[in-house]
Amino acid sequence: MLHHAPATPAVLRALRERPIPSAPVRGVQRLLMKAGRLRYEEAWLSPLQAARREALGEDAEGPPRFLIRVDEFPYYSGFDNPQFGFEASERFHAVMAEENVPHLMAVVTQWTHDPLNPDAAGGRALDDRDRALLERMRADGVVFAQHGCSHRTRYANPRRHSELSGLSDEALGALLDRGRSNLAAVGVQPRILVPPFNRFGAGQWPVLSSRYDVVTGGPESVARIGFHGGPQWRGDAVYLPCYAPLYDRAATVQPAVEALIDARIGTWIPVVLHSGWEIADGLAALRGLARRIAPFAASWEDFLADVYTSRRMAAAGISG
Repeated sequence: MLHHAPATPAVLRALRERPIPSAPVRGVQRLLMKAGRLRYEEAWLSPLQAARREALGEDAEGPPRFLIRVDEFPYYSGFDNPQFGFEASERFHAVMAEENVPHLMAVVTQWTHDPLNPDAAGGRALDDRDRALLERMRADGVVFAQHGCSHRTRYANPRRHSELSGLSDEALGALLDRGRSNLAAVGVQPRILVPPFNRFGAGQWPVLSSRYDVVTGGPESVARIGFHGGPQWRGDAVYLPCYAPLYDRAATVQPAVEALIDARIGTWIPVVLHSGWEIADGLAALRGLARRIAPFAASWEDFLADVYTSRRMAAAGISG
């Protein structure tokens, strides 16, 4: 199992796949999250850890395994704003590499002009310099995810920003496959999807899960598919959402990381950083977080291996 605990009734209850709530319930969940009354630790980690303790006893406790995801390269606004362009991504990676922090990089398959304007066009393909940076990242232990295709929203309303929502199954598949082809041209074969803006429709899950082993989410996902913990199997893929305070700027994430290290919750715990969010202070907060989290940062290759093992065990009818 993904969380390394025998399939006891308590563990199965904690990990069971929840249905997609109705739209009114999803709206309430989103409001509760914003108000700090629906929290990842209490709603997901605490029940999961209680179930793991029931199954494993003292062995349930141990160092957390933080799965660090970075959004994104190229940074979505980097084509138009040099502050967030190639050099900024180079500096971000240098910090993570110098502090030996394995992580997932969500890769946009092109540089995009005016990505928050659905009527805009333009940009450029990833070039040899971009590919060289990707190769440097790979050599430093970075695993790559696909971050949509262009990262251009289909909707102007900020509350509806999404590259994927509203597409038919055929159009969605074509968009994702075009992005996969673009990534293959620079040597990237993604097994993980990071949906741009964390937004996709619940009815799109079969298309996503047919192409990727893991699909991620974030705070914006709640309004579309509801609050769910993770990593957790949903149909044919693992859903891995991340919420505040682990989805924030490094300065806010670090105290939450410290608390989880002290709590010794020895399971996979997602953390999401944004390269553009760390520029203002010269990456100082990022370096502090990177130095602290490095001993507990898990390999995404190890996580994917766990996903594969879990799938094989389920197919063979093996629990545990």
